[in-house]
Amino acid sequence: MHDTIAQLPDKQPILRVMPMPADVNPQGDVFGGWIMAQVDVAGAIPAMHRARGRVATVAVNSFLFKQPVSVGDVVSFFAEVVDTGRTSIKVRVEVYAERHPAQPITVKVTEAELTYVAINQHGDKQQLPKLA
Repeated sequence: MHDTIAQLPDKQPILRVMPMPADVNPQGDVFGGWIMAQVDVAGAIPAMHRARGRVATVAVNSFLFKQPVSVGDVVSFFAEVVDTGRTSIKVRVEVYAERHPAQPITVKVTEAELTYVAINQHGDKQQLPKLA
């Protein structure tokens, strides 16, 4: 697969991580499930800020793997709230990999949209607080 060059968004990533050898499949690419777990963590951060408390993932609305991720890539996750309902928060997550340190390139590897719901201390849905 050919690397399609991209640029990191001009904002701070919500999460940055480097996959390790234990995170790869027999073909040497990072497991999709590992990436999905990191996307869920990254998406939950702005959702928790918006909910001002706990959230639970209720749906993965879309998930697109554009390019594989390799051990040693520095993987950056950018997440933002794109919509809210009464109790729900929809978050878009874009994932980029910075690779080949000797001749660095950045590629977009994944994009996803997830829905979280605000929950109380007992795990029941609760209404989102009003924005200030």
